[in-house]
Amino acid sequence: MMSTFYTLNTGMHKIIMILGMVFLLSPRVHSQETPEKILGEMKRVADWQTTHFRDTYSGREEPHHIRDWTNGALYVGMVKWAALAPDDQYYKWLYQIGEEGKWDLHWRKYMADDHAVGQMYLELYRKYQEPKMIQKTRERYDWIMKNPSKQPIEMGQYEHLERWTWCDALFMGPPVWAKLSSITGKKKYSKWMLDEYKATVDHLFDPQENLFFRDNTFIEKRESGHKIFWSRGNGWVFGGLTLLMDEYEKDSKEYAYFKDIYLKMAKKLKQIQTPQGHWAMSLLGQDLYPTPETSGTSFFTFGLAWGINNGLLKRDEYEPVVKKAWNTLLSHITEEGMLGYVQPIGAAPGKAWPDKTEVYGSGAFLAAGSEVYKLYGGR
Repeated sequence: MMSTFYTLNTGMHKIIMILGMVFLLSPRVHSQETPEKILGEMKRVADWQTTHFRDTYSGREEPHHIRDWTNGALYVGMVKWAALAPDDQYYKWLYQIGEEGKWDLHWRKYMADDHAVGQMYLELYRKYQEPKMIQKTRERYDWIMKNPSKQPIEMGQYEHLERWTWCDALFMGPPVWAKLSSITGKKKYSKWMLDEYKATVDHLFDPQENLFFRDNTFIEKRESGHKIFWSRGNGWVFGGLTLLMDEYEKDSKEYAYFKDIYLKMAKKLKQIQTPQGHWAMSLLGQDLYPTPETSGTSFFTFGLAWGINNGLLKRDEYEPVVKKAWNTLLSHITEEGMLGYVQPIGAAPGKAWPDKTEVYGSGAFLAAGSEVYKLYGGR
């Protein structure tokens, strides 16, 4: 009898220890589904990031250039936060950056990464209506259309970057073209963008998995039998699709084209979310990459919440996905307001750490928060 009791007691003790370990390794559960609490979390991250804007990240010796793509992605989220904030201090912060950058795109004429900052200029133009904010972007794009790149669509070994030969580019460049078309009423910008976008989709979209290869060097690669679909790379695309659809009427052919890709990706993302709520750095390789990663997860959260808010996704099917993802993101914000577990600059699945962040991670989180806020009753 004593032996039986000891065996049962020991077994129960082991079960308790295992459950305790699961609890410790799982993200802390938050109940932040009220508009006020969501805004509070967004403010913490926004304030931390603006305070640490000129820090160095990803092992770089110098801060990112204010017109760099990294900051361009930050500004996308910061503009969305500025629209929700109780005063204009964040708009003023962005305005000063525009002034410092002389409202110009970055240095490479064709390179999509160097166009990303234009999204912020165009959104600030919508608020302030100052022609200087869009003049140089328009001049650059007019020049590109008159002098189209003759490079092939394949990236190769980073030899061809003038066209959109890597999936990240679909977040950086196309929304600028679409916004410029909407603001000016000139359809030529939209038409040029759509032709180039289709060329990239035809090259990098996998119709079997409904995900994007980061570039052509990944198409034939496998890692322990898995196709390699980089989380943040697909996050760039998925978040970018929402930015594009925002610029078109719902009955337009452009909207229909982007919506088709969006819905295919959304269905896949729902299927491959991890039990913890994030998405693995290699989307089909959860067993190979168990570490959380918050930049890709933020972009997916942003895109999925946007889809519910805009009637493309059924709330009862996708809200649990968004809620779980949002909670895991909140669990990786430090007491000071830094979003941790942001993978450094890269082009493939890699590593992330709880005490390391990047500006684009903060931007993605703020974009996600703007849609989660609306999902739970915010204005």
